[in-house]
Amino acid sequence: MIKNNQHKYSISAMCEVLQIPRSTYYYEAKERQAEDDITSDIRELFHSSYQNYGTRKIKEELMKLGKIVSRRWIGRIMTEQGLVSTYILSQFKPHSSGTNESEQKNELDRKFIQEEALSVVVSDLTYVRVNKKWQYICVFVDLFNREIIGYSVGRNKNALLVYRSI
Repeated sequence: MIKNNQHKYSISAMCEVLQIPRSTYYYEAKERQAEDDITSDIRELFHSSYQNYGTRKIKEELMKLGKIVSRRWIGRIMTEQGLVSTYILSQFKPHSSGTNESEQKNELDRKFIQEEALSVVVSDLTYVRVNKKWQYICVFVDLFNREIIGYSVGRNKNALLVYRSI
């Protein structure tokens, strides 16, 4: 209302009648203008980047244009405008690498109790931290009496680790 009638009456008189401080009017007028400029710049940068840029990249591009805007402000404007970066939508997609798949058939068939010694020997490979360095350990266990019959320790996980303990 003040903006529409400022050519007829003084701004200070209208603010006094409406009982609002003059500073509030000037602050709102300045903020709206700056916000509209920044909003259009953000929208333009976002669409020119094929909807890939997020708040960090848009902030860098605005700084190149000589406009200093915080990332939170950019994020708020992007939320208001419904601008969502394509990288936010698809962050991590788990995929199976096939590392735990084995071509060996299951001969043990969950028969973990054995009748004679050394008929079934199983192994496990893991890593532990020793003196601020990771070491791999391969342990061989006899299922007859659950006794460790061999082990090997090494810095690398390779076939030599298993070969040395047999």
